[in-house]
Amino acid sequence: MAVSDALADLVAPLNAVLFHAGADAVTWAELLGFGTGAACVWLTVRAKVANFPVGIANNLFFLVLFWSARLYADALLQVVYLLLAAAGWWTWLRGGEHRTARPMGRATPRTLAVLLLLLVPATWALTAVLARAHDTAPFWDALTTALSLAAQWLLNTKAYENWWFWIAADLVYIPLYLAKDLVLTSAVYVVFLGMCAAGLRAWRRQPDRAAAAPTAVRA
Repeated sequence: MAVSDALADLVAPLNAVLFHAGADAVTWAELLGFGTGAACVWLTVRAKVANFPVGIANNLFFLVLFWSARLYADALLQVVYLLLAAAGWWTWLRGGEHRTARPMGRATPRTLAVLLLLLVPATWALTAVLARAHDTAPFWDALTTALSLAAQWLLNTKAYENWWFWIAADLVYIPLYLAKDLVLTSAVYVVFLGMCAAGLRAWRRQPDRAAAAPTAVRA
């Protein structure tokens, strides 16, 4: 049996349709992606390191979902997220001084400037690649990919500004998934947007962030 056939058989149960939400045929992958995604963001709002293993499970479910929907950048992004989640997990636990837990802080102006500058060429390059790969929404898929990677980088360093990048990505994700008839996933990102707003408030009040304020977090 070919490897591709074996993988198809492995993920087939996740592509089974459970019910319909309008034009969206909701599968196990989408439903489990909803649950683990919401749990991951909630844990992140509360600054719990458990957000990383839950996020890895979310990446696997969304990898199956997005590949099936031909949103290739979002699908491949889940693989990158999985690797970043492993790095972030270690950083939160051992990324502080003397390998202690990493405190919250703010990204340096230089880090933010570099990330913002990289958004333009990253989006342009990804758009060109995805258009050749017949992605169904190359520009928007590329833009959300670039924004999400920047957000994940800041989250891994426990920088407060990660929330602004997630919010920007969510504002694009919501209509993108709605246009793809992924109604439940679009609704999930509406919830995520609200959670990001809660994250902004919660992280602003965190005592360890206040203690770290004199020294900016360096990516």
